[in-house]
Amino acid sequence: MEEALRFFRAYEVWIYLLLGFGGIIYIRKFILSWQELRGAAFGLERDSAQGRLNQASSILVLLLTMAILEFVLVSFIAPVVPGAIPFLTPTLDLLATPSATLPPVTPQPVEAGVLSTATITPTASLAGNGCIAGEIVILIPKDGDEISGAVEISGTVDVPNFGFYKLEMKRPEDANWLTILAGNDIKKNEILGIWNTTLLPPGYHQLGLVVTDNQGKALPPCVTQVRVTNIQATP
Repeated sequence: MEEALRFFRAYEVWIYLLLGFGGIIYIRKFILSWQELRGAAFGLERDSAQGRLNQASSILVLLLTMAILEFVLVSFIAPVVPGAIPFLTPTLDLLATPSATLPPVTPQPVEAGVLSTATITPTASLAGNGCIAGEIVILIPKDGDEISGAVEISGTVDVPNFGFYKLEMKRPEDANWLTILAGNDIKKNEILGIWNTTLLPPGYHQLGLVVTDNQGKALPPCVTQVRVTNIQATP
């Protein structure tokens, strides 16, 4: 299943071109058969023209059905099927880098009257991990924002040799990431998708933007941490 979905994603443009080319051919045949049917004077001619008209109609319906199926598979099914979008495992490895979970800073002894750099440096923001201004950025929500319900995620995905992007989430204490949506269009300060946090438990969650180039190489993810404030219904 995953291999078939990867095939339909990889050759999406060629599939549409072939279906479109076939549609043009059989639309022409349909028109010619229709004209021949209208001008037929004898029963045998009408039967022959009707047969060709029915054949062209059937193939046009088949081509249209295949185009709709391709669109549904690529746009709705592939993003939610684990393994349909390639290189998920490298993504998890990249997101598990130490920059996402900051180690404790060991205070260094200093002379009297001299400030220690380690003690005055603020905790690094998760949003700095893998984010590149103008190329890979999560604009909304910002690091530390409180969110609830359906949240519009906006940002920028514009890298050389762009392939596709995906958004993932997890709790800070969890090891594995969950893909929530994906896209294959370049975005510049635009909406990347809608994150439905309704069923998430209140607390901190991490949101990761992962970009993969057209060679299948996943770039370091841009990670931000937010606080979900959904009110849980009392049973």
